[in-house]
Amino acid sequence: MPVNTDAQNTDAKPAAGGRSIDPLLDPWASLRRFTPARIGLGRTGDAPPLGAVLDFQLAHARARDAVHAPLDLEALRADLAGLPLCRVRSQAPDRATYLRRPDLGRRLHPDCRAELPPGMWDAVFVLADGLSATAVQRHAASLLRATLRRLPGWRIAPVVIATQARVALGDEIGEALGASLCAVLIGERPGLSVADSLGVYLTHAPRRGRRDAERNCISNIHRSGGLPPEQAAEKLAWLMTEALRLRLTGTGLKDDQPALPSPAPPVIEG
Repeated sequence: MPVNTDAQNTDAKPAAGGRSIDPLLDPWASLRRFTPARIGLGRTGDAPPLGAVLDFQLAHARARDAVHAPLDLEALRADLAGLPLCRVRSQAPDRATYLRRPDLGRRLHPDCRAELPPGMWDAVFVLADGLSATAVQRHAASLLRATLRRLPGWRIAPVVIATQARVALGDEIGEALGASLCAVLIGERPGLSVADSLGVYLTHAPRRGRRDAERNCISNIHRSGGLPPEQAAEKLAWLMTEALRLRLTGTGLKDDQPALPSPAPPVIEG
């Protein structure tokens, strides 16, 4: 059975990526519904079909936009209304330097240390733009609020918004605050299927020089086929509770949380 090309077909149905698919001519159509991967694209001569090429270019443009787009601080502050906030930045002076010098994104700018009030905090949440400010803009506030609802009685430091930030910047922030735990909510490197994926990195006793093996990570948080923020909050709150109880994170803290219940199937009437 031949694979559909770019020939016009008035009965074709749009696929998730915008391609026109005729289920009678395309044997891959039923499989594409289950994955964002680019499978069974077909070809026109020696090249992919025009629709597949345009889809790829659009995905690439979205990924580049996510990397370079600045964090809308005013909109994020509005989403976090009612929560105490601090604003810091790394030693990377601009986006171009940030991308070329990852080491500068891991260091707190000296002028920002005074913005961090030390105390006996159980945890601090750092909202960091990372490699996708788009992800932070869309998902960080809802994930944070859902997590806070699950941590009654915790001494939570003011929420820190960090720009031009890498994961390890949270170590210096947590150390300056005197927090027992630091949870960095950061935009992940965009891919060609998702450009707004959020990650969380949890570190016990944060301090400069912590290694990645000393952290726990929750990744692929987004609403278009990833881990929804509400479920991510459940997992994060569980990890934070266990980390504080055991006084550790990383390879020594296993994700033994009971499986979350699956959503109820839709009710079909008729």
